[in-house]
Amino acid sequence: MKKIILVILCLFLPPIAVVCNRGLEKDFFISLALTLFFFVPGIIHAFYSTIEIGRNKRHR
Repeated sequence: MKKIILVILCLFLPPIAVVCNRGLEKDFFISLALTLFFFVPGIIHAFYSTIEIGRNKRHR
């Protein structure tokens, strides 16, 4: 269920999805800047950071 919500957030509000996943770190500000200037790269970055954090949790 959480994964579905993150995917929806990645599509419509990419910075919020990054905050939910990683917290208020540098990835949030990168996603915010990409979303404000170019919306599609912001979505791509949000998906990447969501997939990357999920992959890191699985391998531990």
